[in-house]
Amino acid sequence: MSNPPVYYFDSNATTRIAPEVVESMLPLWTDDWGNPSSAYTFGHRVAASLDTARSQVAALINADPQEVIFTSCGTEASNAALQSALATQPGKRHLVMSAVEHSANLKLGQLLEKRGCEVTLLPVDSLGELDVHELAESVRPDTALVSVMTANNETGVIFPIEEIAALCRSKGVLFHTDAVQAPGKLKLDVRAWGVDFLSLSAHKLHAPKGIGILYARRGVPFSPLVVGGGQERGRRAGTENTGYIVGFGRAAQLAQQSLEADVPRIRALRDRLESGIFSRITGVTRNGAVEPRLPNTSNLSFSACEAEAILLLLDRAGICASSGSACTTGSLAPSHVLTAMGRTPAQALGSVRFSLSKYTTDAEVDFLLAKLPAMIDTLRGSSPAA
Repeated sequence: MSNPPVYYFDSNATTRIAPEVVESMLPLWTDDWGNPSSAYTFGHRVAASLDTARSQVAALINADPQEVIFTSCGTEASNAALQSALATQPGKRHLVMSAVEHSANLKLGQLLEKRGCEVTLLPVDSLGELDVHELAESVRPDTALVSVMTANNETGVIFPIEEIAALCRSKGVLFHTDAVQAPGKLKLDVRAWGVDFLSLSAHKLHAPKGIGILYARRGVPFSPLVVGGGQERGRRAGTENTGYIVGFGRAAQLAQQSLEADVPRIRALRDRLESGIFSRITGVTRNGAVEPRLPNTSNLSFSACEAEAILLLLDRAGICASSGSACTTGSLAPSHVLTAMGRTPAQALGSVRFSLSKYTTDAEVDFLLAKLPAMIDTLRGSSPAA
């Protein structure tokens, strides 16, 4: 018995693994399964595959391969950057980050505050955008690092990373950007941007969950988060997750090759989805700036509705979407991102995120547009606020 069809609009949570990526990974489990740190030829073959993958990921962000550190995920990468900046600058105990960062940064910041650090959270405006002048005023002599995400995972709003990096350089402060949502949607260039640290996660890029990278600019002092063996040039201990690393490399190569073709098509689909919803359903507002925004992301607030109920009806129709970050699913609290943007609790709790990928089709968009209006009518008819 075959599974029912799935109409997937939650690619900011995770992505389908590309068939080419699966194909690239299989030999690392069937043939070349040795330890890449081994001295014999069998291990050397695996090490060569890792070198190729490292070069592929480095090319995606325009980095030197030796500046790429493989981690278990984007969360680990971001944690490593923030904690390294503090460990290598013991006289500096202050961090600056935006109020709309991923929980990987915000919750670490809360933990570090309990350990005696200070964290300044920069506000955003109603469009989810950051005031760079306010950021400049927040940097102090004891600031160890500034961390601002490349693009927000809930709204898709893109931040001026190159401008922020230049500001940090002028003040002699390290800068980290969580770019987890950006690959395959934006051109990434650590050289042009001038960042010191950058985090990526493979499962946002049609590769497996459980593998990420931290880019650490050559010359920046680094203190490893995970210690033990000498893997990753002594910067991240633990036997390498070889199959996943190779899959990440192949996904990075595919993303770089297809970026110019994929982005316009995904953006057109996203815009058609939004315009279709606005024309068919009243009381809908967009959360976040129209531009600059990720080409695949649409966060919409439905008045007199609760996102939890919308998502339940969508799920019954085989449609996958979300109310925000997958890492906070299950929380009944309003989104911290939408709250920071000034949305009321009702507006935030009535917001749904639709996020597309290169595999999203016109037929899937048509199916969603055909089903969603009746769902909203049903919910509004039963809602006390309607």
